[in-house]
Amino acid sequence: MKIAIVGLGYVGLPLSLQFSRSGVHVIGLDIDRAKIDSLRSGKSYIRHISSDAICSAFSDGLFEVSSDFSRVSEVEAVIICVPTPLTKQRNPDTSYVMSTARSIAPFLSPQKVRAPALAAVEASSNGASGELEETRSNGYCAGDRVKLVVLESTSYPGMTDEDLRTVLEKYSGLEAGSGFHLAFSPEREDPGNRQSDVGAIPKVIGGLTPACRARAIDLYKRAISDLVPVSSCRAAEATKLLENVFRSVNIALVNELKVIYEAMGIDIWEVIEAAKTKPFGFMPFYPGPGLGGHCIPVDPFYLTWKAREFGKHTRFIELAGEVNEGMSAYVVAKVAEALNRKHRSVAGSRILMIGLAYKADVDDMRESPTLVLMDQLKRQGAEVAYYDPWIPEIPPTREHSNWIGTETIVWNEDTVRSFDCVVISTAHSAVDYRELGEWSDCIVDTRNAMGKARVKGGKVTKA
Repeated sequence: MKIAIVGLGYVGLPLSLQFSRSGVHVIGLDIDRAKIDSLRSGKSYIRHISSDAICSAFSDGLFEVSSDFSRVSEVEAVIICVPTPLTKQRNPDTSYVMSTARSIAPFLSPQKVRAPALAAVEASSNGASGELEETRSNGYCAGDRVKLVVLESTSYPGMTDEDLRTVLEKYSGLEAGSGFHLAFSPEREDPGNRQSDVGAIPKVIGGLTPACRARAIDLYKRAISDLVPVSSCRAAEATKLLENVFRSVNIALVNELKVIYEAMGIDIWEVIEAAKTKPFGFMPFYPGPGLGGHCIPVDPFYLTWKAREFGKHTRFIELAGEVNEGMSAYVVAKVAEALNRKHRSVAGSRILMIGLAYKADVDDMRESPTLVLMDQLKRQGAEVAYYDPWIPEIPPTREHSNWIGTETIVWNEDTVRSFDCVVISTAHSAVDYRELGEWSDCIVDTRNAMGKARVKGGKVTKA
C-alpha cells in the first residue's frame, strides 16, 4: 500500500513514521519547503522525534517527502493532518483544510489496480458500490481502486461530511462514497509523554458510509493496534470534542478552586495530592497560567460555534474558556504583588519567564500561555525575556509575531540574578529549580515546580 499524509507537523510526521515502520509506503506532503529540506537531509525539527528515526524511515525506502500534490494520483489513501486554529473572533479557521482539499481533489480519480491484486481489492471492498468493475484491460482492473480521504485535523460535527465533502466533490468531479471514500479519525497525540506511542493509542474511526468506514479500518489496522469504529464521521468528530471539552472544563474548575483556596489560605496542590488518593470517582487535573497546545484551547470553541447553528448555547464551555483565559491576569497580578514586596513596580522591572512551550518537556509552543503573559507584562512596561532549553529561538508563528526571533537567555547565575522577578510558566524537568531558588529572590510559580523540588522560603509566590 502507498498512502499520502498531508501536513508534516506534530501529528502528521509521527503518523507517517508509524505507517512506514508498519510496511506502508508513505509520501509526506507539506507546503513548507523548510520542513521538506530538513527531512530530506535526515534532520528532525520536532525534539521528541529523533533524526535517527527519520533516517531509518528513508533508508527503508518506505518514506519520502514532497511539496508536489500531484503525487496523490499515485496513492490509495490520503490523510489530512493540517492546522485548524481559531480566528481572532474565536471562530473555526478551516482554510488550511479546505486549501488542502482543493489541492488533492484533482488527483482523486480511482487508482488502477493490477489484475493479480483483484482478489485482495474485492476482499477489502466488501462489495461496495463503485469499488470495482469486472472488465479488465491491459492487465488492469477497470473501475479500479477508489481512493480514501481521511481527515484527522480538529473539526466540528459536520465539517467532514458537509464542508470537506463539498470541496472535494466540486474540484474532483467525483461523488463521495462512490468516486472516493471519506472518513474522519481524530488524532490523539500527547507530546512529551514517553508512554504515548502512536501505534498503541486506540484510533476512533467514522466513515461517510459503511464502505468508507471499512476502507478506513483497512488502512489504519496496518499501523494501529486498537481501532474503535463509530457510526459516522460526526460521531468521531464529536468524540474528539468531548475528550478536549472534558479537559478544558476540569482544568477551569481547578483554576477557579486555586483562586478560591488561595484566598482561604489553602494550598490547591496539597488538596489535589490528597484527593487523588481516592481510588474511584476522581481524576486529578492541575492548575496553571492558562491553556496551551493546539487542542484544548481550540476544540471546545469549534463546538460552541457549531452549536449556534442549532440555536444552542454551550454555557459550560464558554464559562470554562472565560476562567482559563482569565488566569493570565491572575498571574500578572501575582507578579505585581511579588514585586511590590521588593518595593518595585512591574513597569521598569526585568522579568524572566521560565518555559515557553505550552507543556513540560516539549518544543511545542502553539497557544502557549507564556506568550500571553509576555505580552501583558510588556504592555505594563516590563522588560521580558525567557528561558527554555527546548526552544532556543521563537520561530515564525501565527500569533504573537512580535516575539519572532527572540532567543532564550543563557542559563547561568549572573544572568538569572540580573532579573527582578522569575515566573515559572512551564515546568521543564531540565531546569534546576534548587539552583533557581539560590539565584533569584523573587519567584512566581504557576506550576508548583518549586514545591515539587522542595524549595521553600518567602521568595516563592504561588500563582
